[in-house]
Amino acid sequence: MKPLAAALAGAPSPFPAIQWLKESPNTRLLAQLEAEGHMLSHELLDELPPSRNQRYIRQLPVHIGVLEERHEDLERILGWLEHELEDKPATHAKLARPFLHWFLLRRARQRAAIRRHRASADRDLRRRVSVALDFLAWMDERGLALADLAQEHIDDWIPGATSQRRYLIRYFLKWTTSRRLTRELTVPSIPRQEPQNLLDEDDRWPLLQRCLTDEALPTDVRAAGAITLLFGPSTERLCHLTPEHLKLGDKHTHLILGRHPVLLPPRLAELLRHLAEQPQLRPQLSRVRPGPRWLFRGMVPGKPISTHGMTQKLGRHGIPVRTARNAALAALAADLPSPILADVTGMHRHTALRWVAYARRDWAEYLAARAEDLKQPPGGGGCR
Repeated sequence: MKPLAAALAGAPSPFPAIQWLKESPNTRLLAQLEAEGHMLSHELLDELPPSRNQRYIRQLPVHIGVLEERHEDLERILGWLEHELEDKPATHAKLARPFLHWFLLRRARQRAAIRRHRASADRDLRRRVSVALDFLAWMDERGLALADLAQEHIDDWIPGATSQRRYLIRYFLKWTTSRRLTRELTVPSIPRQEPQNLLDEDDRWPLLQRCLTDEALPTDVRAAGAITLLFGPSTERLCHLTPEHLKLGDKHTHLILGRHPVLLPPRLAELLRHLAEQPQLRPQLSRVRPGPRWLFRGMVPGKPISTHGMTQKLGRHGIPVRTARNAALAALAADLPSPILADVTGMHRHTALRWVAYARRDWAEYLAARAEDLKQPPGGGGCR
């Protein structure tokens, strides 16, 4: 722990560091591990129940160079699975472990080695394993073995859900088929759904005005809320913005969300400049290996705020992320061709095509209804 002591001693101000040592549950957990004589390692931390404190204590020694950095979002799934399997039958564990290790994680690690690892990839993998465990429990209730599975069983399983989650069984069945544990089975495609719950424009613009002008709101809330209401990026993309995504000019400031920068309103540009220049409020521990500087910093050293944390934070200040994002994308899609929408927002071109098709159909229906209203004679409910 000498590097940690040196990092704390070298903090710009001693008072936040002293307060952290005295009051933080993270330091209590770290002290407990040290008092028990454990050598700090990723393997040791993998044995602890998944928690916010465990994630913090893991990232702290990585941040100061005591432990090697790894794709933590992927690697911590192994510990999560073992805790999930504690009350599951041994037969389920014998299937779930190789499914995760040799199928899901193997592909995820290969993707992470050649391009930036998505922050939500671990959540997606956990869902696929959870659905597989649910499916195995469902099979046990019906006395089915994998070799007995027929297409009719899959057709019974899918409609029994209230969400689209059960469609994720395709990944488990692909693996069982490749291992010749099941015959070839077909999982239907997930039904395409239109965007739901768009924020009304009469609510969206006053909310944007509040983000730009209300100094009672925290700066990061104002900036994140305004970006969401204007451009509708995914929360993952929003959380991973750095000062390098800002292009500062003499007169204008641009933000890079996709391939092409977008012009920022002056007030939003000023908010983002402030975030890029503000000092770290928590104990400043120097990082051994250079890492990105985040506009929206998280609780864990060297990490941005989590997507869940950002959604909750904006929601507490009256900014509904999903409906605000949908409204922003619908407004952009109504005005921009799909290639430009994809380039500006960073979304996939197929997603941009669907948004444009949805927005223009919705707009056409509005114009048709509006034209019908205008045909009404004066006093007959028409509005000119």
